[in-house]
Amino acid sequence: MNYDAILNRLAKSAFRSHFHLKDADKQYIMTKTWPVIAEHAATFIEKRLAPAVIYNDGKQTPMKGHPVFIAQHATATCCRSCLAKWHHIAPGHLLTPAEQDYIVGLIIAWLQREIDFKSAN
Repeated sequence: MNYDAILNRLAKSAFRSHFHLKDADKQYIMTKTWPVIAEHAATFIEKRLAPAVIYNDGKQTPMKGHPVFIAQHATATCCRSCLAKWHHIAPGHLLTPAEQDYIVGLIIAWLQREIDFKSAN
């Protein structure tokens, strides 16, 4: 799937565009490798975002501590209300495997874009 259109739209948001990886985040990704980071993302999405009812929705994704968390805020995949607003994925239902795959793919695309950007600067 090509995520460029949604990433470009998200980059125009003042809030979403202020999230960036730190050097330690970039190093963590390179040390762990992309498949491991994708596995982390899938686990975070399954546990924190996929349930139909999330008791702390809007607060379940930390602002730091893992590159995937930063990416979730940058891509508006941090909570169900952001998913609804930016990705038209309605709250109140268990996310389907296809929806979870879309979210993980978007997170990985943002991370790769961010690392390419950071490497170029």
